[in-house]
Amino acid sequence: MFSKQARTTKGSQTVFVFVVATLSAGIGFAATPSAVQPSGLETFIRVRCSTTGNNIYTEWQGSMYAFVPQERQRKLFKFLGMNVARCLKNQQGKWQLLSRELTYYLDPQTNQLVHRWENPWTGETVAVVHVANNPVQYVLSGNPSSENDGNNITFVSDNLLTYPNVLAADAKFKDYSPEKLYQAGEFFQLTTSVTDLKHSTHAVKNMHIAWTRVGPWLPWMKMKGKPGYLVYSATGEKVANFEALDPLLKAEIKTRLPLYKEAPRCFLATKNETSWTYFNKYFAAYLQAERFPIAAPAMNDVCEH
Repeated sequence: MFSKQARTTKGSQTVFVFVVATLSAGIGFAATPSAVQPSGLETFIRVRCSTTGNNIYTEWQGSMYAFVPQERQRKLFKFLGMNVARCLKNQQGKWQLLSRELTYYLDPQTNQLVHRWENPWTGETVAVVHVANNPVQYVLSGNPSSENDGNNITFVSDNLLTYPNVLAADAKFKDYSPEKLYQAGEFFQLTTSVTDLKHSTHAVKNMHIAWTRVGPWLPWMKMKGKPGYLVYSATGEKVANFEALDPLLKAEIKTRLPLYKEAPRCFLATKNETSWTYFNKYFAAYLQAERFPIAAPAMNDVCEH
């Protein structure tokens, strides 16, 4: 198995995973049965990140669909996102994946950024809370498994998530996320060519991502406990540098979110951010229909000691 420790300032918690983007806890690692073989952790670092400690950028794009019992499925949004990661060894010699990430919800017809959304079930117009997770960080260990067909090597992870919903205990969130448990599934495939891997010293140049997610309504949708769930389908890739990101992402980072131009330089002294913790943190701004993500200037990292 390939394990990671998701540490917080209150202690540590071991879960099993390889990470691409928005994962937080209670995750399992799996590989497809065909030609499965163990791969060194450093191989995974070269595919997902780099052994040099440099910033590594990934970008993804996809669509979000709503499934409601006995209704026709709806395509609610397209989305566009990025992650900037840095892989470093800690004092114990274990690899750390240190990152921040953004995802923007787009109009499915025009591809334009959406800041206000009319809920088609309730008729209410709500503020759209785009994803801004800082940090997304883990300690990695063990040997991941991979599928090798002779031409490509693919890391596969099927992650089933069930843990307490951080919003459920507060009555003010009953219309937004009343469920006691957060339940979702995240399914990842990271693929690179055997040739690229063979000829890379620190990082592969080309890595492709396939991602599917099944999860609950997002809190900002204000679904008031309506039965149903969301399905996300996306593809992505490692990009050469910051300037190779989509123009929308670059513009947002340069003008409003410079913090997301670089990955953390150390394991931060804070818990991983998720869409649920972010909504809790900025609930007042959401009620005031402020623009999301909330502006995030560059700042010095506060490291865990």
